[in-house]
Amino acid sequence: MLESMTAKMKEWLKRYLPAELLSTGATLGGGVIAYRIWNNAVAAALVATWAGNLLYFGYILLNDIHGTKKALNADNKGYNIITFLKNIRAFVVEFGIAEVLDSFLIRPLLMYYLPLLIDNLVAALLLAKFIADITFYIPVTLSYEFAKKRFRNFS
Repeated sequence: MLESMTAKMKEWLKRYLPAELLSTGATLGGGVIAYRIWNNAVAAALVATWAGNLLYFGYILLNDIHGTKKALNADNKGYNIITFLKNIRAFVVEFGIAEVLDSFLIRPLLMYYLPLLIDNLVAALLLAKFIADITFYIPVTLSYEFAKKRFRNFS
């Protein structure tokens, strides 16, 4: 059981870590730039949230599409609109509920309030991101495992 859990952790890290690194840079950069432009905590929280989301989800979706195309090409099959819609369906199953709560409630609130409580914007944004990531990844990893079994058969 420990070996299978270790394998799962490696799989999840391979899937999510590159996106997290991109997202962290976009979150910090977007939040700091927005705050400097508008001097407004709400604008900084929203820009930080959505800049991070754009890079995170863009990376994962493009990676999924690339992986599906590669697998289909190996089987001499083509990638088409139906396959693309299956990629989108699996993506929505994996992230849907967790992302709605994360993007519209948890992450913006943390990105707004923690900078008010901590006198270092970068540290506050990093802490907010870390806390939001915990509440995000618990349902996401469960949904990913479900989607992998049910919705990631593209052949």
